Amino acid sequence: MMNPVPTRYDTSDPAQLESGLAAATTAIRAGELVVLPTDTVYGLGADAFDPAAVRRLLDAKGRGRDMPPPVLIGSAATLDALAGALPSWARTLVGHYWPGPLTLVVREQSSLQWDLGDARGTVAVRMPHDPVALELLGRTGPLAVSSANLTGRPAATDADQAADMLADKVSVILDAGATLDDRPSTIVDCTAEQPRVLRVGAVPVDELRAVLAGSGVDLGDLTEDVGGA
Repeated sequence: MMNPVPTRYDTSDPAQLESGLAAATTAIRAGELVVLPTDTVYGLGADAFDPAAVRRLLDAKGRGRDMPPPVLIGSAATLDALAGALPSWARTLVGHYWPGPLTLVVREQSSLQWDLGDARGTVAVRMPHDPVALELLGRTGPLAVSSANLTGRPAATDADQAADMLADKVSVILDAGATLDDRPSTIVDCTAEQPRVLRVGAVPVDELRAVLAGSGVDLGDLTEDVGGA
């Protein structure tokens, strides 16, 4: 049962930061939802390996299984545990941009015991460049994290906005103040021979094209914007 009044912690206060991280970790392990800061917009997080918690996340946002949430990880090394058949140019992107605002859609490992929705054998993965998010991920492991907003409304760039939309759905809010950027992450599809940009965000397409050119790979044309976190 979700707490109708989530506990909010100011992460700029060292004492509240530790208490908040402990509370958020406990909530995640109990299958509950938390609001956390990232290096882009605020996120709504759940245990990626708890199917019921992922369903709660989708329900909280007003989404169906056709829009599975991305997964945030606390270490680039974790990518190999989640992704299979990763092309070498995808590792170039990881080395250049992680931690940072670049999400990679990869083939998931067939052995994974999770249910993120109708992902058709893929998963969107990112390592954020935010100390609070990374500390939480270090304690919980991979989290399913989508932008902290109701579907169709702007993504939350501070904890107040997230609380206004989701307070009755979450147990803990980690408040790190206003985000430095209101753009979501850029998303690149790494499931085919040629990379494709699925969403333009904080990482410019021209910059991606230049990085990939160094690996001898062309960046495909922009596909339809997929929205999301």
